[in-house]
Amino acid sequence: MFTGNGIKLFSGTSHPELAEIIARRLGITLSRAEISQSGIGETSVRIVESVREDDVYIINTGCGRINTALMELCIMVHACKIASAKRITAIIPLYPYARQDKKDKSRAPITAKLVANMIQKSGCDHVILYAEPSAIQYIRSNFDLSEIVIVSPDAGGAKRATSIADRLGVDFALFHKERKKANEVSRMILVGNVKDKVAVLVDDMADTCGTLCLASHHLSEAGASKVYGLVTHGILSGNALKSVEESALEKLIVTNTLPQQENVEKCKKIEVIDIGNVLAEVIRRSHYGESVSKLFDEVPF
Repeated sequence: MFTGNGIKLFSGTSHPELAEIIARRLGITLSRAEISQSGIGETSVRIVESVREDDVYIINTGCGRINTALMELCIMVHACKIASAKRITAIIPLYPYARQDKKDKSRAPITAKLVANMIQKSGCDHVILYAEPSAIQYIRSNFDLSEIVIVSPDAGGAKRATSIADRLGVDFALFHKERKKANEVSRMILVGNVKDKVAVLVDDMADTCGTLCLASHHLSEAGASKVYGLVTHGILSGNALKSVEESALEKLIVTNTLPQQENVEKCKKIEVIDIGNVLAEVIRRSHYGESVSKLFDEVPF
């Protein structure tokens, strides 16, 4: 039985709805923090209640004004650290600057590493980024596993897609992309058989959705009976919603790592998976020192 004793759950301003969901799942109320912006854009934070010797969890995600959300997180962590919190864990469903994770050209920064260093130096003990169990549970609950094939839209996502396919015990396929120039795909080659199968395209992010929509068209031409997209982070910028609406996708399923209400209202093909129960269970297990890795195979309800 989770009592909530010795635990404090705070939310930044980037995704308060998710923080409320997690708090309800845990059966506790969100702790109070006053967050404001000055006229010149500086972030000010005041932790309203005591966190001395408490296990503190701070929820903020990389959406909207990302730089503001990142500074909020670091300042909140630091504020709790100097207020003598016992342990501080940052819950970041969408990690800021996650796509800038390698040095792909001369003098290019590895910004994702810089962000990690900032969070660590501010006083954070642990970081939680977690959504895959919810996606696996969705597939198990909504598809006949004998009919589906998991598809990666590019070679870079093959490890993620094969991991999901292995856990479900289903077939796997992938696309090899040839590019004329950056962000412009000239040709996609399907490796694997999808004929008469329900193809589920899995990816970590859907931004402009160009690759997903193009892949759905090729899968349909290759004989797939239906095509679905399943992504962790539905960024859906630019003309993404229009592209999804006009694509061969039956649905684009996204998690609520980002606020999705407006997207759902604008595009009938968008469906949202709630990851609040998984994150709440991660917090509970972390607080009591139980195994978190078991959640890769067990999804709480």
